[in-house]
Amino acid sequence: MPEVTVDDTVVHYDRTGDGPALLLLHGTAASREQWGPLTARAGRFTVLAPDFPGSGRTTDHGGPITVEDLAVQAEAVLDHAGVDAAHVVGHSLGGVVAAQLAGTRPHRVRSAVLHAAWPATDTRQDAEFRYWLDLLATGTFARMLPLMAFGPRYWEQATAESNEQLVKTLETMIEPGTDRQIATDRTVDLRPVLPKITAPVLVLGSAHDRLITAEQQRELVAAIPDARAATIDAGHGAPAELPAEFARLVLDFVAAHA
Repeated sequence: MPEVTVDDTVVHYDRTGDGPALLLLHGTAASREQWGPLTARAGRFTVLAPDFPGSGRTTDHGGPITVEDLAVQAEAVLDHAGVDAAHVVGHSLGGVVAAQLAGTRPHRVRSAVLHAAWPATDTRQDAEFRYWLDLLATGTFARMLPLMAFGPRYWEQATAESNEQLVKTLETMIEPGTDRQIATDRTVDLRPVLPKITAPVLVLGSAHDRLITAEQQRELVAAIPDARAATIDAGHGAPAELPAEFARLVLDFVAAHA
């Protein structure tokens, strides 16, 4: 697995495929493994998928992480991979980082898909993130995840037994630096950089997202000069809930700007 050192952080990333570069940035509590279903469908692209600090194999100082720190690390992955500019796809915290990268280093981003990103953390979200930290401390974070992440299409086919099995699986997948990533979520404020994004952007919202509101999605579209909106019939965790549909929406947009 390739790795690149940025100050005291060693960023590990996957590199697969061949073609235009596609940089994938994962969400809170996840890792590069989140992108398996999308990577499997992205054969036309060179896919670069890093782990954020606290996730996967990336190691660092163990202290606070800023959105800008993560953008610096994402750019370092591009440099290490020999990529001048990439299509960038981010989910949740990864979408925030994608927007930060696109707004502060516009020459590095050919197009961007921001799924479940938000312009700035408000009081309601901060209360949610504080709740997540409490759940982590009590070992019940995984039980909350399906309730937060999935929409009606998941619950229509789930049984109590299948959901319980999912919770047990999620317990093994929560990354050790989740608390640090949640702390980063609490600090998000993209409003100064959004007007500086020059790449075409798809603001991809989830119709049943309990964390990101429709108004926040509209704010992103209004603030980014070349942005359009689309919606997927899923919850916040659309990449896992509807992986094929999510991949189609993302790859259709990216291919149109390749």
